[in-house]
Amino acid sequence: MQDEPSHAFPFIEQTAQLWSSYKAFTEEQIRRRYPLNPGYHVMIIVIASSTTVEYVLRAMYENTLGRASWLLGGQQLTDEDRFGAKTAQEYVDFIRQEPWYLFDFTVRLKQLWTDVPLWGPGVVRKWERRYALTTEYAIKAIYAQLIAKATRATYTPALMTTDVVDHLPDGCRAPHGVTMMERLPNGRALLSLPRYFNFRIASTSLALQGVHIDDIAGNASVILVSVWMKNDARLPAGGRQVLFEQKLTTPADSKRVAFLMPVDDLSTFLANAPEMGLTTEHVYDY
Repeated sequence: MQDEPSHAFPFIEQTAQLWSSYKAFTEEQIRRRYPLNPGYHVMIIVIASSTTVEYVLRAMYENTLGRASWLLGGQQLTDEDRFGAKTAQEYVDFIRQEPWYLFDFTVRLKQLWTDVPLWGPGVVRKWERRYALTTEYAIKAIYAQLIAKATRATYTPALMTTDVVDHLPDGCRAPHGVTMMERLPNGRALLSLPRYFNFRIASTSLALQGVHIDDIAGNASVILVSVWMKNDARLPAGGRQVLFEQKLTTPADSKRVAFLMPVDDLSTFLANAPEMGLTTEHVYDY
């Protein structure tokens, strides 16, 4: 959205990827006979259903009125387009660590009407975008409050750190957000790492220093990892089970591969991924 109009975003394709991912994980849960976690399934279905409704409606709107205003506005991005792109990036950065419903859409709605000029080039596009963004932020602000109340009544607050046990070499420096909890026998240590998006960053930084993680939050069996790689590339051989592959619209000519691997292999994999032509997208830290 920084460089392209909103109607260029592949809303329908992204919706299909969302549900195909859920299908793959559910089938794996049944195959391995993992215990059912109803609360998590309800949460995922609510999020996926909400996203589906939003993306279908936006696809219809953006490819009719949105596309018309783009043509009438001289096919140039307006201040409203740039504000929408900036807000979208802020939203992405936020939900890497926090639940989406805590994002402050109300503040962004106020900023749209106070900080963005009412008049300027492409006035038809400006006012159409202002209407679209106002509607989006207002609906999401109300819906987020409802989801926040329901979530607090159903789930306990998520922990923002997770503990790992690893072999800590001499001279290792703890990356940002990593705390030494306890020194264990035989050169092992108990560390506290940030969760979600920053877990990948912290665990990769440790791996590059020679730290070998062999236990994450009490789990020493398998862990889920997703990577980006070229469409014509193959995942290097190893004890990894591919759950699914998805072609990506961005980066171009790339695909997402989600696979299970032994926890004991994670550190080596993270350190060597770039040499294998892989970009580690996410490490699902339980």
